[in-house]
Amino acid sequence: MDKMSLIENGYLKKGLPDVSIGDQVEVHMKIQEEGKTRIQVFEGLVIAKRGRGVQSSFTVRRISYGEGAERVFPVHSPFIDKIVVVKKGIIRRAKLYYLRKKIGKKGKVKERIENPAETPPEPRAETAA
Repeated sequence: MDKMSLIENGYLKKGLPDVSIGDQVEVHMKIQEEGKTRIQVFEGLVIAKRGRGVQSSFTVRRISYGEGAERVFPVHSPFIDKIVVVKKGIIRRAKLYYLRKKIGKKGKVKERIENPAETPPEPRAETAA
């Protein structure tokens, strides 16, 4: 390993969820105001990921009162308390910037159902032949 990666390994967070593009996530951020610290939740759709190691980040987009709001979060930032994946999405692109122009239901991403094998199949009615 080179010297930079040895230094960066000390700053990497452990136990982060697998966040993919197209996922609906909640990012719990620590906000400090007037000497007090509180947690603020930013929920939205992951439209981009970039970088690797300590420098990796992801962009989350949400619609608030009819206006689109995007925020870039460094994955290993000490101000991020936790990341919760609400829904997984089905996508076929690396970046979802085209969603900026979509309005309403056209700006939605289909949900991926994780384990369809867990639900038992319905019994078939046998036919006499």
